[in-house]
Amino acid sequence: MLALLAWWSSIAPRADRAWAADVSQLVRVEPDKNNPLQVTLHNVRNFAWRTDTDFTERWETRRYDLTQLQSVDVALSYWMGPAIAHTLVSFGFTDGQQVVFSIEIRKEQHEQFDALAGFFKQYEMALVAADERDILAVRTNVRGEQVHLYRIHMPPASMRDLFMAYAQQAGQLAYSPRFYHTLTANCTTIVWQLARSIRQVLPTDWRLLASGYLPEYLHDVGALQSSQPLDTLRTTSDITARAQSWQPPAGADDAAASADFSRHIRQGM
Repeated sequence: MLALLAWWSSIAPRADRAWAADVSQLVRVEPDKNNPLQVTLHNVRNFAWRTDTDFTERWETRRYDLTQLQSVDVALSYWMGPAIAHTLVSFGFTDGQQVVFSIEIRKEQHEQFDALAGFFKQYEMALVAADERDILAVRTNVRGEQVHLYRIHMPPASMRDLFMAYAQQAGQLAYSPRFYHTLTANCTTIVWQLARSIRQVLPTDWRLLASGYLPEYLHDVGALQSSQPLDTLRTTSDITARAQSWQPPAGADDAAASADFSRHIRQGM
């Protein structure tokens, strides 16, 4: 047993593997030295997906003014029944920009996610920052997942704190790789830990593990902005059909098309 424990503790996460294209770059945050509310994100993913294996790879540098941050939305992408969903957090700005943060496995080329393997140091962790037209549409339009979007009730100062908590997490992962863990360090529990780190009152709950039921949890703790009944909200929050019906406006540049996609999927919310 001692030999087994010694071997297990010697397995360390790495940053130099042959990564899959969509997680080959980790987001890097560069704060403005003269203005802490101006932030530059390097390696923002903005892929154009045709299929899961056919895509145009684009990594971009974008600048954000946190004084213009106006909304936080939680997206849940259902890929394996009603109890399991992938959790993403989207930050919205007054100029129409949206940037989504997503905790994911940093899979290697030709590697697929396996929940059981995620208990045993199989995958490193990745923090991806992406355009909504990339990271949400690939799930609805390419992978056939059902995506719901919920507006979170949060004052502007807390929105900025949460954004910077993600930035701090990005810096930690860039400096010190970390293993993903199916139970304790996954797409939902890390978000919960970040929110608690900025003094949000979020109790421990079994629905943090069964993330498909996260809307019920958010409703019970008063975190949702809408006062609609949860059954109604669950219907209006489903953006799947809207994402699939979206067409880029004629003559729109890439930034305008992304902003139009974000507006389109929120119609009726």
